[in-house]
Amino acid sequence: MMTLPYLSHYPQSVQQQVAKLVEHDTLGTWLQHKYSGLHKVSNDAELRDYVMAIKNKYLKKTQPLSKIAYDNKMHVVNHALGLHTFVSRVQGAKLKSKNELRVSSLFKQTPCAFLNMIVVHELAHLKEKEHNKAFYKLCEHMLPSYHQVEFDVRVYLTEFDRSGNVFLSEQR
Repeated sequence: MMTLPYLSHYPQSVQQQVAKLVEHDTLGTWLQHKYSGLHKVSNDAELRDYVMAIKNKYLKKTQPLSKIAYDNKMHVVNHALGLHTFVSRVQGAKLKSKNELRVSSLFKQTPCAFLNMIVVHELAHLKEKEHNKAFYKLCEHMLPSYHQVEFDVRVYLTEFDRSGNVFLSEQR
């Protein structure tokens, strides 16, 4: 059976179904049929507005975000899809901290559900640092279909690594 690194923690039966779609060269088509239409969040300013709308709806009392941006290097460097960083600096006698949220540029041309899942995941880290039960419960609160979309993003990444962005050919 072929190696599916993004799906390695899923049951063999699920991996076999995805491998069969890859073998028949229909995985990209399956994704396009399931997720038609791309989001229109194309730059950092629009991403900031998008993220802040979700944050203000679900996480009003969490610390502010100092930077929200797409990151061109993220997927290539460490296979991350999004990144939440907490930076502390000493300025004189004060300790200053900043939260940053970065989304891989890979998600500039994908369905809204994919971007939403990445943003929800990274925002959940504002409240829950670890990937534990409370973290995933918060993700599901913000996006009830979180686990299904996360799986589909992993399927998308499998196809992306194999053949490139399956959503590039769609009209924006």
